[in-house]
Amino acid sequence: MANVQAVLSALQVFSRAPEKAALDQANTWLQDFQHSSDAWATCNVLLLSPEAPPAAKIFAAQTFRTKVTYDLGDMSSPDLLQLRETLLKALETYHTGPRNILVQLCLAISGLALQLPAWDDPVQDMIDAFGRNPATVPALLQFLTLLPEEVTTNTKIPITDDEYKERAAKLLTANATKVTDLLAMYLQATGVTLTVQIQVFNALSSWLAAGEVVAMSLLNSPFIPYSFQALNSDELFESAVSAVCDLIHETQEVEDNMPVIELIVPQVIALKPKLTEYKEDPEKIRGLARIFAEAGEAYRSLLLHHPETFFPIVEAIGECSAYSDLDIVPITFSFWMRLAQSIGKRPSVSPLFLDAYRALMDVIIRHLHFPADLASLTGQEAENFRSFRHVMGDTLKDCCYVLGTEQCLLAAYERITLELSRPSVSWQEIEAPLFAMRSMGAEIDPNDDKAVPKIMDLIPSLPPHPRVRYAALLIVSRYTEWINKHPDYIPYQLQYISAGFEDADQEVNAAAGQALKYLCQDCKRHLVEFLPQLHSFLATMGSKLVQDDKVQVYEAIAYVISAMPMEQAAQSLRTFSLDILGHVHALASKTTPATKEELISITHDLENLEVMLGVIGSFGEQLPAACQNTHQEAWAVFEPFLIKYGAEYSICERTTRVLRLGLTFFGPVTLPILPSVLTRMVNCFETTGFSSYLWMAGKIVGRFGNEEDPALRAAFKEVYERASSKLVTILQEKLPQMIPDVLEDYLQMLLQMIEYTPDVFFPSPAFAFAFRVAMASLTLVHSDIVFAALDLLRTIFTHECLAPATSQPPPPSFPIYAAAVRPVVEREGQELIGLLLSGLVGDFPEESIAMVVTIFRVLGAIWPTELHAWLPVVVQQLPSTAAPDQAKSSFLTDINSSIQSGDVEKVKYAIRNLHRASRKARERRRAGPLEG
Repeated sequence: MANVQAVLSALQVFSRAPEKAALDQANTWLQDFQHSSDAWATCNVLLLSPEAPPAAKIFAAQTFRTKVTYDLGDMSSPDLLQLRETLLKALETYHTGPRNILVQLCLAISGLALQLPAWDDPVQDMIDAFGRNPATVPALLQFLTLLPEEVTTNTKIPITDDEYKERAAKLLTANATKVTDLLAMYLQATGVTLTVQIQVFNALSSWLAAGEVVAMSLLNSPFIPYSFQALNSDELFESAVSAVCDLIHETQEVEDNMPVIELIVPQVIALKPKLTEYKEDPEKIRGLARIFAEAGEAYRSLLLHHPETFFPIVEAIGECSAYSDLDIVPITFSFWMRLAQSIGKRPSVSPLFLDAYRALMDVIIRHLHFPADLASLTGQEAENFRSFRHVMGDTLKDCCYVLGTEQCLLAAYERITLELSRPSVSWQEIEAPLFAMRSMGAEIDPNDDKAVPKIMDLIPSLPPHPRVRYAALLIVSRYTEWINKHPDYIPYQLQYISAGFEDADQEVNAAAGQALKYLCQDCKRHLVEFLPQLHSFLATMGSKLVQDDKVQVYEAIAYVISAMPMEQAAQSLRTFSLDILGHVHALASKTTPATKEELISITHDLENLEVMLGVIGSFGEQLPAACQNTHQEAWAVFEPFLIKYGAEYSICERTTRVLRLGLTFFGPVTLPILPSVLTRMVNCFETTGFSSYLWMAGKIVGRFGNEEDPALRAAFKEVYERASSKLVTILQEKLPQMIPDVLEDYLQMLLQMIEYTPDVFFPSPAFAFAFRVAMASLTLVHSDIVFAALDLLRTIFTHECLAPATSQPPPPSFPIYAAAVRPVVEREGQELIGLLLSGLVGDFPEESIAMVVTIFRVLGAIWPTELHAWLPVVVQQLPSTAAPDQAKSSFLTDINSSIQSGDVEKVKYAIRNLHRASRKARERRRAGPLEG
């Protein structure tokens, strides 16, 4: 009774809804209780006690289901049979509900049936116990619905594959005929209720989905005719739709199921008039659309071979596609896509299908129309509609696949010209076919000389409405590969794009930026002569553009520069870069502090330069003359700029990214300025604590770490030690969890150092601190940081300086490195393995286990005595909720065995077994009281 009272007290916490800590504590206690052997008896009392509150009964039912899944191995055979009687008695008690208790009990009985070979025929026993009395039949049907799902999907039940196959055959396959006969009997029983009929349909669907009932077995059963009849009942409609769809789905192997298909198809076709009858009832139309689409997909080959018989199904799907409710229309899209794929493989196709896709294209363009009053859409509705238009665009591509892109484009073109010929036309009538043309753009032939020229000639004459201009500009951006083959159109398109930048609508500006970017990317060789025009455009229009659009323009210009001969490209890049560097220099030279607007403007300038360098990349090892001294000029501008504004976070971010790309662009010629750059990076880090300065330093080490220049190596050492010292100060004020970005960039810098500059990394006094930072980083729930920390630790432990002595004398530096590593490991080792094991049974990513294994192998090989002493203390401290006691004991035994035998390979299995046990415990906890 003490346990009963303890459970009730814990559950009461949830009803009071106190602070999160109390809820977490109560949830943890209940999860731990579920794991205990006392839970069986306690939950039996709670479940069968009339006085127990509803929450306690639900918890008891959930606990039985959980323990049947995980803990049956703890019980003897007599106890298992007793458990069966307990669960059956409980099901009898709760046969009328509540449903959540009924479901948990049925799942528990299903799980027990799967694991208890001594229970000879669970299905028949359940039928005998609950199938004779009409009052208990709903409980039986609930069990029969859940049994196939639990048997086929609950992968947590601990049985072997052979045991599973044998038991699943006994439970499901052997009973399939019996169950379908029983369900058919209930379906037609005198006085049967609608509720029972719905349950029968659900149970049949479950057995069909599990593959245990085949369609041919239902040929002479009442299920097929009754499922279609039930569509006339409002109450049964949804269940009947699912049943019909399941039946159709199970007959998709048409050659094996033709007798059943011959029974189903006339009844499906007979539903077509109901689309008119139910046109005011979207839910009914949705159900019918599901049936027609399922039939269309399942019988696709029959549609193509026998259109005279099956085409009414296509017509019905077309009507569903044309329905006004856009939540229903997508039900048909998969059918149109798959049918188009099948038609594309055939040498000839019936005109009926061509007409169907022509009609579909008209329907889709009609659906693409924005409403007359855009304000009638809420923000979310407008976003949903825009997203859905792109989905409909994919269906237009299916039309192109069947009809040919040229025919589809001409149809959309003719639709626009017809609208333009009318005295008055709404922008929606023009915009929708334009959107269709854009969607079909991915399918056009770059050599097309019929449809696309007409579209290109049409664009300049379109109405200047912002939505129309927006759609037309996006057509230009989609058709740039075609324009590349037809460069005569470039001047006209540039003119149209320039006008887009002058529009008052920001979305039109953005579309113009995108069009210019793709035009320059795909037609860059043709646009070289237009570069002065683009430079003038930036000079006159640049200040009027929002930054997102300006970035697109700079990216476009960079594509054109990349197509130039090198000397000309270098001169052009220098022209645009100096414009930006001039702004940076002017701001750095100001005697008064910069305003907020000036700082924002300069970060935009830096972003534009970053975009250009990112596109161009590099001119190679031999820099053209125009670039020879630019790196020194640029650094002469950037260094005073950083001294003055490097404490502004946005300036730090943008400047370091530009400097990083500058390293790639200029390459080895930057060597003379790198010590100065590194010193400035560490100065800025000391002043600000911004991680990007460490990131930049790490990039320099990774790119130039092999250089022997004494000044550069002294700069590496300075960065390492001063950055470490600053990080010591930061960690005295902040927890590691508060500075994940700093820790990650520091670790990444160290990873470059240990690879390229071990002579700096190991002997430095900063090494001990770097080791501690790697350990502290293991406590963060950030996969990238944990990976970096483990990678660094693994690299330290596997460095050749710690390798056993060989006949070949080691390099003179190795004993120095080893002398730095050994005392640190001996001092920090116990805490390190505690962190490794806590992460292993906690939040370490799955992919990190191999690194943990490697570190333990080295510890076992080089520090076996210490590891043997450290482990018992550390393992004991692991929470039992994350690492069960038995798993901890096995782990200790396995590790000690590997140490004693000298077989470090066994370490891998010990660690993987501990991880597997902890993962299983976590999965179980996730299915705890709050999850249900």
